[in-house]
Amino acid sequence: MSKHTPHVAPFPTKEQILEFIKDSPGRVGKREIARAFHLDAEQKMQLKKVLKDLKDEGQLQSSRKRFADPTALPPVTVLEVTATDLDGELLARPVVWDSPLEPPVIYMAPVRRGQGALGIGDRVLARMTRIDDTEDGKPAYEGNTIRRLEHAPADVLGVYKLDRAGNGRLRSTDRRQKDEFVVVDLNDIDIAEGDLVRAEVLPGKKLGLRQVKLREKINRTGAQAITQIAIYDRSIPVEFPEDALKQARAAGPATMENRVDLRDVPLITIDGEDARDFDDAVFAEADDDPNNPGGWHLIVAIADVSWYVRPNDALDQSAFVRGNSVYFPDRVVPMLPEELSNGWCSLRPDEDHPCLAAHMWIDSEGHLKRHKFVRAMMRSVARTTYTQIENAHDGKPDDLTTPLLEPVIAPLYGAYRTLLKAREQRGVLELDLAERQIVLADDGTVAKVVERERFDSHKLIEEFMVLANVAAAETLERLKQPCMYRIHDEPSLEKLESLREFLEGVNIPFAKGQVVRASHFNQILAKVKDTANSHLVSEVVLRSQAQAVYSPENIGHFGLALRRYCHFTSPIRRYADLLVHRALVRGLKLGEGGLEDDHKDFKDQGEHLSVTERNAAGAERDAVDRFTALYLSDKVGNIFKGRINGVTRFGVFVTLDETGADGLVPIRSLGEDFFVHDEHNHVLWGRETGYEYHLGDKVEVLIVEADPITGSTVFQITQGGRQGKPRPDGRGKGKFAGAPGKGRPVGKANGKPKKSKGKSRASRRKARQS
Repeated sequence: MSKHTPHVAPFPTKEQILEFIKDSPGRVGKREIARAFHLDAEQKMQLKKVLKDLKDEGQLQSSRKRFADPTALPPVTVLEVTATDLDGELLARPVVWDSPLEPPVIYMAPVRRGQGALGIGDRVLARMTRIDDTEDGKPAYEGNTIRRLEHAPADVLGVYKLDRAGNGRLRSTDRRQKDEFVVVDLNDIDIAEGDLVRAEVLPGKKLGLRQVKLREKINRTGAQAITQIAIYDRSIPVEFPEDALKQARAAGPATMENRVDLRDVPLITIDGEDARDFDDAVFAEADDDPNNPGGWHLIVAIADVSWYVRPNDALDQSAFVRGNSVYFPDRVVPMLPEELSNGWCSLRPDEDHPCLAAHMWIDSEGHLKRHKFVRAMMRSVARTTYTQIENAHDGKPDDLTTPLLEPVIAPLYGAYRTLLKAREQRGVLELDLAERQIVLADDGTVAKVVERERFDSHKLIEEFMVLANVAAAETLERLKQPCMYRIHDEPSLEKLESLREFLEGVNIPFAKGQVVRASHFNQILAKVKDTANSHLVSEVVLRSQAQAVYSPENIGHFGLALRRYCHFTSPIRRYADLLVHRALVRGLKLGEGGLEDDHKDFKDQGEHLSVTERNAAGAERDAVDRFTALYLSDKVGNIFKGRINGVTRFGVFVTLDETGADGLVPIRSLGEDFFVHDEHNHVLWGRETGYEYHLGDKVEVLIVEADPITGSTVFQITQGGRQGKPRPDGRGKGKFAGAPGKGRPVGKANGKPKKSKGKSRASRRKARQS
């Protein structure tokens, strides 16, 4: 008989071993791994070495010779709520985390009504559900709260009210906080129902409504308090320190020392109708240089804030803390006191004002040939608005713009048209996004919510400002001065891959591995212009972009397709611009008010200013949301047309066509089905009905709720969506479909939701966990 050599199983790769450990429900040992791969005695010795290598590389954790994926979490763990993402979902991280790797992202599921909403700083015991098919390909988890362990010591902003028994309650302005608070201590504050107050959340009371002690009364509610809520929610500094106010009141006219006289140049300001601080003025004329045919000479004059606000003085310190002005529909919270922001630093007409002026010469193709900066004294000949300038250019001048039309306005548009050539050649990312405008009545109520008009006069000023910002950055580099760049990184590889796979789904090729430029996105947008997918693709392209920030380390500006860029043109309302002014003053030896050191802390300052900018934008957005909700509050029950602008695990967001208002359609209102969130394709789809809701879909919605206190609006879809194929096995279309999604059983017929049939809590929980 012949002897047969026993079959030896192939030794697994590192990737296969890691995959096995990741898919195992708990920690596994060498014995379980060897058994799974049918390893012999010699291979077991090799396995021991491979496991040691994986542990040394940080790809495995081990305890008592048991191994686990270092990014894996146990089925039940203690979490601390740490932040919210852009969609408003709470994020958490494990309290105990021994791995050198970053822990996976954890999304907290909403708690049951009556438990009290989670807040940042809360610690909870949570049941973990792994989500593998995420947008960036990295594992994530959903945490379902079993019980709360600790409340974060926190304040709450809310509206005081009385319950039926006459007891004090507090209704939070935070839309995530669904339950009221019980007021157990008025703290000797004279309070009335409807007052806006700040209260301290008291410890204890783990079940039922949480208790609060009043700390201060802020304002009455209503339209006048909406901005106040945004200010307090975002901790926007409102009051100036007394020494800063004293310094501002003592300010006076600047001297002509080291200044060029530009008072005979017909500079004009162009701003919105409601603007009060005028920090830039413009002028253009044809270049008389015979070597530059078709070229232009431009002047951008900017208020000389550095003359009034010196490094480390009281005004400077308060301005840095604020970082920027914040603009609300009914008021402005300025970076500088009004004596400066609306006074000495504001380029009001027919008054002498100090400025820092950029002289720039462009050729017939809009390219910047040369430039120089001077400290000057100017005298604006007119305070004009975008509407006035546009009307004048269109042949409808008024009394103010008629004498300015030929000598001033026509050359401005001539230079602008030339700058557009260079813009088009660079391939600037062309995302012309609509902006909501709140129009207030005389009594402070909302008269209407409209899309803000955008004219060529707006774009003219933008192009002039971009050119001046580039010139400032080039000058500082030439002078070897520190520069606070405005940088915009290219999209991450993960976002590009997600975008590429999405575009494949709508039959738009997007080459993998190419060097991406802003012009590539413009080509994509051009392909879908005036098609059914136009809005959808525009939204996805926007979401693929990085966020612009301030930094002394230059990486260029991807969106503007510029190698160097900074902010120079708005020092009244942006501290970053003031730093650029000071660097120019020092580098060009223009007199007092320049940088006084090497500013090695520019990196920290850039991070701080990026944070204050995002915080201000968030406050402005919150206020607009609340004003919009106030406008819609008497339209509850009405039906409006809109478009889906966001798809999440808990529902879809819809933007109304008429007002631009955004509202949530909760997943529970979509119909009797288990809806699955396909993150890569931006779709919610029903397993049983096959009904789908895509980003960009047109819909009609019923306004269910509009709450001006929280700014939340809730809609219900009455018409819209798409009929797809039922997928009861839970698998969807495409590579990434079938990802576990947030859903619950609900019915759908003819695109209209039915009322829930009242499933039991147990069956709903079972559906959520399937």
